[in-house]
Amino acid sequence: MAMTYFELFEIPVQLKVNTVSLSKKFFELSKKYHPDYFANENDEAQSEALEKSAFLNKAWKTFQNPDATIKYVLQEKGLLEEEEKYELPPAFLMEVLEINEQLMDAGDEPVKDSLELTIKDLQTNIYEPVKEIVENYKEGSTTEEELLQVKEYYYKKKYLDRIYRQLSEK
Repeated sequence: MAMTYFELFEIPVQLKVNTVSLSKKFFELSKKYHPDYFANENDEAQSEALEKSAFLNKAWKTFQNPDATIKYVLQEKGLLEEEEKYELPPAFLMEVLEINEQLMDAGDEPVKDSLELTIKDLQTNIYEPVKEIVENYKEGSTTEEELLQVKEYYYKKKYLDRIYRQLSEK
């Protein structure tokens, strides 16, 4: 089995990674796997260094983004697939539909500000039920059911982020 990002950084699997404490490890590993240190090695060693360096950078980039970290863990657990068609709850979709309708009419700043607050409130509200799970994830004791709640949160957040981006572009 291939190494995971968590194994690479020698940390337990978690849904919320403290990147401040990981940065030292990142720089340590960056130095260790930097392709320049393998310039005098054979092609195989150079190629392996490039792969490890790319893997390290991808892991670091994932850990820098809380949503990407959640996605990665859910994928590792086989609970999320790329391009999955996830069905969000109708009540959430109705809330978002209202926001989308307001977004179409949002021309002036007060409406935009109001929508921005609505979206931020909704993001807080959808995080609240999974906050404990995300912040205190424990490999082996966090249940699949709890991870599926996090998956629903992930998709709701992704949806809200898209609306937020549309609002910012207006």
